[in-house]
Amino acid sequence: MIEGFRIGHHTADSAGWLTGTTVVLATEGAVGGVDVRGGGPGTRETDLLDPTTLVDQVNAVVLTGGSAYGLAAADGVMTALEQRGIGFPVGPEPHQVVPIVPAAVIFDLGRGGVFGNRPTAEFGARALDAATADDPVTGSVGAGTGAICGGLRGGFGYAHTVLADGTSVAAAVVVNAAGSAVDPATGRLWSDRRGRLATPRADERTALAAARSKTGRSLATTIGVILTDTTLTKAQAQKVAAVGHDGMARAIAPLHSMTDGDTVFCLASGRRSAVTDPVTALSQFNAMLAAASDVFTEACLSAMVTAATGDGCASYAALAPSTVAGTSWARQPA
Repeated sequence: MIEGFRIGHHTADSAGWLTGTTVVLATEGAVGGVDVRGGGPGTRETDLLDPTTLVDQVNAVVLTGGSAYGLAAADGVMTALEQRGIGFPVGPEPHQVVPIVPAAVIFDLGRGGVFGNRPTAEFGARALDAATADDPVTGSVGAGTGAICGGLRGGFGYAHTVLADGTSVAAAVVVNAAGSAVDPATGRLWSDRRGRLATPRADERTALAAARSKTGRSLATTIGVILTDTTLTKAQAQKVAAVGHDGMARAIAPLHSMTDGDTVFCLASGRRSAVTDPVTALSQFNAMLAAASDVFTEACLSAMVTAATGDGCASYAALAPSTVAGTSWARQPA
């Protein structure tokens, strides 16, 4: 996990439930940016991330199921942070703060069998309490619990890279798309750009095609957060969030439909000082943009490969087990 951040999940997957919440905590605050491109977004506090607005420090980002109802999970995070005295100061006393907690949702209503089972403020508080500095658990957990992508189980994914200059860049992503993560011609995951998975056998390609053909009208959304330990302005953070959609487009097709709410955040902890030389700074920022899009794609791969079959919807690994045989992902639940 990148220094300055923690991630926690709360998962509800018992009878009648298939949803959850993921919280990305900036332990000492972070400069934030956002880019919303889907036609049906469900978001909270995204306007304050505009570079022209006052607040420049975000305390946490909430990724959650429950469609617009699920935005209530952010209330639990705000209350818990307020109790810790964390937030934007609005008065002379230490406790007089307003925690800055942007949020985005996916549509998973009814996927566990009961339409009214959705995240509440308690989900946000529990996910915050569970936040750790370890690399997060991936798959059908947290906000990715009820995720579906192109007839397959989607989920929560995470990826992390370190640039030549020492800057860390990571992505935490919930893949829940109306489009497909699978190339119909080969059965391979679009996001497997490094060829780490084997090509599916003919029978596996048939199974994957059958799953895709069952996809009906879907209210969806892929959401995520790009994390970095470097120092960015709000405008730069917004740009980094924007290129996250490039990484998303390499992993899912089609994308950004009117029934997707695709939203990407960026959080920069500022643990690494900004470079003062303008030529070097520009070169390093361009390298970071490239890495941000790449790591977002990698996180989408992580989500799809580690998702678990459930609620009548199969995972990629379950339908094409030969693709993950011999990899670390083979140990993940299918």
